[in-house]
Amino acid sequence: MKVLLAHTPEMRRNYYGERSLKGLQALAEVILHEGDQALDAAGLVRAAENADIIVADRMTEGRGEIFAQLPRLSAFVRCAVDIRNVDVEAASKAGVLVTRAGPGFVQAVAELALGFMVDLSRGVSRTTADYQAGRKPEARMGRQLAGSKLGIIGFGSIGRYLAEVAKVLRMEVLVADPFVTIDDSAIRHVSLDELLAASDYVVCLAIANEQTENLIGAAALARMQRHAVFINLSRGNLVDEAALAAALRERRIAGAAMDVGRAADQMPTPELARLPGVVATPHVGGLTPQAIEYQSLETVRQVETIIKGEVPPGAVNAESWTRRPRRAP
Repeated sequence: MKVLLAHTPEMRRNYYGERSLKGLQALAEVILHEGDQALDAAGLVRAAENADIIVADRMTEGRGEIFAQLPRLSAFVRCAVDIRNVDVEAASKAGVLVTRAGPGFVQAVAELALGFMVDLSRGVSRTTADYQAGRKPEARMGRQLAGSKLGIIGFGSIGRYLAEVAKVLRMEVLVADPFVTIDDSAIRHVSLDELLAASDYVVCLAIANEQTENLIGAAALARMQRHAVFINLSRGNLVDEAALAAALRERRIAGAAMDVGRAADQMPTPELARLPGVVATPHVGGLTPQAIEYQSLETVRQVETIIKGEVPPGAVNAESWTRRPRRAP
């Protein structure tokens, strides 16, 4: 069995790791992508010509045309939760199994949200930049988390974990998510409009899809309080960046923090990230050893199961999987 690991060397170091690579090599012959750029469709077809399984990072697209051109391919294993750039319908038509990894980054992303809140409230990045540039920092009144209102948009795994931590910090937690039921009396389940108007910190953790495209636009930002801050740890697609930039420039909100945006690899847009009052990180919310190893080792387990001809956890089109692995006699 042959497996193409489509990660670039840098992505392998940061998002796959030596332990997972060795685990994969114990199961099959592993073909490594050694180029510095993510494989495009034509490059992926060439690299995976003799591969039975592709293990792909989030930058490697699973375009529809590749599946018909790779008759040996049995499975496309994504080392990430987000599979929006994988054409599952085309894979299914070709009989190729598509899998995704689970969210092993819950704690890591929630911790970054807390870091953003502290930074925006106390001017950590701002004053550090002043000191490093040789300027005298301005001492401004900060805001403590205890007693403040945290508004969480989207109550999935990260939102639930963040809410529990926030309660320990004595924050009042509001949640806007029409698709969940909340039984915790310490959490207020409210509409998005109410959350935006009442919260001191608005943290966006909603799923990115057609319905949530530009969920946070001019109208939403206008409902926020002037002292409030907006934090995006979901996807850049949820935010109208022009509207957010205008709200920041006109000081209609106090600041923003983001780990995602509409730049390449879902990174923050540089033009938005450089605005005053913005704290930005380059899509590193889940970049901790524990989080990365959780997902990469999951792909190793998925590959092991696929080689046996069985459906692994994380499969999204098992009913269409007709290209079972061809094992040597």
